[in-house]
Amino acid sequence: MRLWQRPLVFGAGLLSSAACFAQSWNMPIGVTNVSREIHGLHMTIFWICVVIGVLVFGAMFYSLFRYRQSRGAKAAHFHENTKIEILWTVIPVLILVGMAIPATATLKNMYDASDAELDVMITGQQWRWRYEYLGENVAFNSNLSTPRSQIGGEEDRGEHYLLEVDEPLVLPINRKIRFLMTSDDVIHSWWVPDLAVKQDTIPGFINENWVKINEPGIYRGQCAELCGLDHGFMPVVVQAMEENAFDDWLAERKKVAEQEAQGVGREWEMDELMARGESVYQSICASCHQPEGQGSPPAFPSLAGNQQLINDLDWHLDKVINGVSGAAMPAFRNTLNPVEIAAVVTYTQNAWGNETEEIVQPARVADQVEP
Repeated sequence: MRLWQRPLVFGAGLLSSAACFAQSWNMPIGVTNVSREIHGLHMTIFWICVVIGVLVFGAMFYSLFRYRQSRGAKAAHFHENTKIEILWTVIPVLILVGMAIPATATLKNMYDASDAELDVMITGQQWRWRYEYLGENVAFNSNLSTPRSQIGGEEDRGEHYLLEVDEPLVLPINRKIRFLMTSDDVIHSWWVPDLAVKQDTIPGFINENWVKINEPGIYRGQCAELCGLDHGFMPVVVQAMEENAFDDWLAERKKVAEQEAQGVGREWEMDELMARGESVYQSICASCHQPEGQGSPPAFPSLAGNQQLINDLDWHLDKVINGVSGAAMPAFRNTLNPVEIAAVVTYTQNAWGNETEEIVQPARVADQVEP
């Protein structure tokens, strides 16, 4: 390398490092047209603010230095100057109008969810997300999958600590997807920075948003509303696929849903229900009632050795299906299917030393869930 080239290489490296550092602190550019519009608008207004700051503080510091008292400067005495007053009113108005025009165009685009090719219902629940592909008979819950041994334990934490789920929301690229968002309990907020989507989910209301992803990949976010005890354990993971791969995935999930529906009518063995029930319990119930059923009284009672649960199966089943009014226990009739409810009730009836030998068949649950 020639001597005169070294300062140029050093300067380029310094600028590159500064750009990477700035990007880590800045909002992401994202992978949608809307996210890029928002980032461009953000940077435009940022530089306008930088220029205004430099001019204002430059003039102020220059005046403090140039007209300081130690140099004998005398303050001018005047009350009004019509031209200056008009000038400092007109210039800010022009600046605000210049910022408002592109901002309004971006906002209009952000709120235009028409002509969507796929509708997804997103429901916030303490503390998980439920995704339903409307018209496709596909729905599932998305739960935190970070091992509990990493949470407050000594196990090494992975790269995506507290941002891992068992079931990501799978979406196709290059298709406009409309999100319909609500909540079953309290206010949550579904936020994925790379998609430029941040929308509150409010009980009793349906909010609307949309996305059209340009690049396949895994995009992570989380609940951005303080929604209760496990607010920090409610991540969002979106897996964007090529269109053909998504169509294949959706077809496979439809088959699984059909098999689940067929499973309602058959007799299940205890071992099958226990294995399925343990999986459902650990992903849905353990956050409140603890992994070994010890509970967190008084809000979440212990299930291990719970005499009312052991002695009254009908009461137990009703509480899982319909919840407890005025308490923290939600209704799972619209969250879990009959097979999952039958499995988790069978599991909690026979785990941790309860050993009632009670078996709940999915057909029994289906009879109680149907309106």
